Amino acid sequence: MADLKVSERRFPRVKNKSPAPIQITAEQILHDARQERDKQEADNRPPEWQITDQTELQDYRTRKRKQFETVICRVGRIEAGTWVNYARWEESHADFASARSVWERALIAHRFNHTLYLKYAEFEMKNKFVNRARNIWDRAIEVFPRVDQVWYKYIHMEQMLGNFAGARQIFERWMEWEPDQEGWLSYVRFELRYKEIERARSIFERLVHCHNKPSAWIRYAKFEMKSGEIAKARSCYERAVENLAEDEAGEEIFLAFAEFEELCKETERARFIYRFALDQVPKNCAEYVYGKFITLENVILAKKGLEYEDEVRKNLLNYDVWFDYIRLEERVGTKEKIREVYERAIGNVPPASEKCYWQRYIYFWINYALFEEVDVQDIDRAREVYKKCLATIPHGNFSFSKIWLMAAKFEIRQLNLEGARRILGNAIGRAPKSKIFKEYIQLETNFGNMGCCRKLYEKYLEWSPQNSYAWMKYADLEILSQEIDRARAIFELAISQPALDKPEYIWKKYIDFELKNDHGRARELYERLLERTKHVKVWISYAMFEACAEKDDVYQKCILHARGVFERALDYFRTYASELKEERAKLLDEWEKMESGFGELGDVESVRAKQPRKIKRRRRIEAKNSLEAYEEYLDYLFPEEIQTGYLKLFEAAYNWKKQKVSD
Repeated sequence: MADLKVSERRFPRVKNKSPAPIQITAEQILHDARQERDKQEADNRPPEWQITDQTELQDYRTRKRKQFETVICRVGRIEAGTWVNYARWEESHADFASARSVWERALIAHRFNHTLYLKYAEFEMKNKFVNRARNIWDRAIEVFPRVDQVWYKYIHMEQMLGNFAGARQIFERWMEWEPDQEGWLSYVRFELRYKEIERARSIFERLVHCHNKPSAWIRYAKFEMKSGEIAKARSCYERAVENLAEDEAGEEIFLAFAEFEELCKETERARFIYRFALDQVPKNCAEYVYGKFITLENVILAKKGLEYEDEVRKNLLNYDVWFDYIRLEERVGTKEKIREVYERAIGNVPPASEKCYWQRYIYFWINYALFEEVDVQDIDRAREVYKKCLATIPHGNFSFSKIWLMAAKFEIRQLNLEGARRILGNAIGRAPKSKIFKEYIQLETNFGNMGCCRKLYEKYLEWSPQNSYAWMKYADLEILSQEIDRARAIFELAISQPALDKPEYIWKKYIDFELKNDHGRARELYERLLERTKHVKVWISYAMFEACAEKDDVYQKCILHARGVFERALDYFRTYASELKEERAKLLDEWEKMESGFGELGDVESVRAKQPRKIKRRRRIEAKNSLEAYEEYLDYLFPEEIQTGYLKLFEAAYNWKKQKVSD
C-alpha cells in the first residue's frame, strides 16, 4: 500500500483531458524564439563608427591591416581564404598596389593552389588591368598546364575582349599538352562559332591522331554528318574500323556506324556492318549488337515481304519475284508459311505450252521437293510433290528429263528400287531422252542387270538409230560381257545405218576392236571404209596399220604392204583429186616419216623425189621509157588539170633524148 501511495504522489492523474482552446506547434515555438533573439541582438548592437577625416581613415586602415597580419601569421599557411579576404579588403579601399602585394604573398605561401591564381586574375580583370591579367594567366598555365579551368578562364577573357587570334593561339598552346577530348572539342566549338569549318576538320584530325578511341572517331563522323558531308562521315567510320585494334573497337563504333547508315537509308550497308560486328566483337559483349541486328532484319524482312506481296499481286507470272519471296520466307518464315508460298507459286502455271516458258517454272517444283525432303524431312510430301509435278508437265509437247531423274534418284535414296524403275520406264515411254536412257542404263549396270541393259539399249536405238554414242556404248557393254560376236554384230548394224550423226567414231571404234581380235578383219574394214571415203587420214591410218600388222619375222612384208597403201593413195590424189594439193603433201610427209622410222630398210630418197618442187619466180621489172608509160604514171599520180604541163615537159625530154641517140 505504501508503494502504491508513492506512485500516486509522483504521477498524479490528469483530471481534464479536453484540448486547450489555443494550440501551439513546435514551429511556432521556434519562430517565437528566433524573434526574441533578433530583438536582443538589435538592442545590443554596437554603435556605428563614422570616419570623418584622413587621420581616422589611416588609423582604421593600420588597425585593420594589423588584424589581418595577425590572423595570417597564425593560420596563413593553412587557410588560403584569409589571404583572399585581406586582398579583397585592400581592393575595396582602391589600394591596388597593396592588394597585389597580398596576392603575391599568398601565391608564395600557397604555390600549388590554382584557385588563388584564378581569383588574382579575376581581381585584375575586374579592375581593367588586362595586361597584368594576361601575365597572371601565363604564369598560371606554366605552373598548372594540366588544369583545364585555367586554360578555359584565360581563353574566355580573350574572347570577351574580342581577341580571337589570341584565343586561338592559347588553344594551340594548350593542344601541345595533348589534353583530354573535351579540351579538343572546346577548340572545335570555338572554330565553329566563327564558321571555320576547315580549321575544325583539321582539329578533328589531330584529335583522332592524339586520342585514337571510338568516342573521338564518332564525334568526328557526327561533325561531318552535321556539315552535310555524308561521304566524309562514312570515310571517318571506315578509317576508325581500320585504325582501331580489335580489342579497342568494341561494339560502340560498329553501332554508331550502322546507325549512321540507317539514317542515310542504306539498309544493306547497315546489315553488313552488323554482321561484321558480330564476327569481330566477342560474344559476351555483342548482345546489344545482336539485338539491333535482329530488329533491323525483322524490319527489313517485313518490308520486303510486303513489297513481294504487292509485286506478285500485280503480276502472278513474275517468277523472279516468286523466287525471291520464297528465299525470304525460307530465311525467317515457318514451315507452314513456306509451304503456302510454294503452293501459291506452283499454282501459276505458264499459259503457253512452249518449253521456254516452263524452264523457270519447273524449278518451283524442284525446290519445293528438296525443301520437303531435306529441310522438313517429310518423305511422303516430297513424293507427292514429284507426282504432281510430273502430272502437270504436258509431256506430249515437251518434257524435262531433269525432273524424271530427280524423282527416280529420290526413290533410290529411299531404297525403293522398283519405284525408281517404274518412274524411269514411264519416262522412256512418255518422253524418251538420251539423258534418261543413259541414267537408266547406268543404274542397271551398277546392279549388274545385263539383260535389262540390253533391252534398254535396244529401245534406245529404236528411238534414235542415228545416235553413234548409243551404238558404241552398246558394243562396249557386249565387249565388257566378253560377247565378241554380239559386239561385232552390233558394229555391223551400226555402220550399216544410213544417217549416223558421227560415223567416223563408229568406224574407228570398230577398227580398234578388230585390231585387238583379228587383223584380217581389220584390213577388210579398212578396205570397206575406203570404198565409202578416200580421206587422207583414212589412207594414213591404213598404212600405219599395215606397217605394224605382222610380227618381226615378216617385218619386210609389212613395209611392202604399207608402201602399197601409200602408192594407192598417191595415185588416187594424182588421178582423181588433183586439186587436193594440201592433202597430197600431208600424205607424202607422213610417208617420209614412216620411211625414216624403218631405219636401214626405209627408202626416204624415193619419197622425197615424189615431193613437188617449189619454184620461186622473180618478177622482171622493165623500165618503161615510152611516152605511154609516162602518161600512165601521170594518171596514177596527178589529176587531169595539172597533167598538161607535165606531158609537154616529158614529150620535149623524150624527143631530145631520141634525137641525141640518133646523132
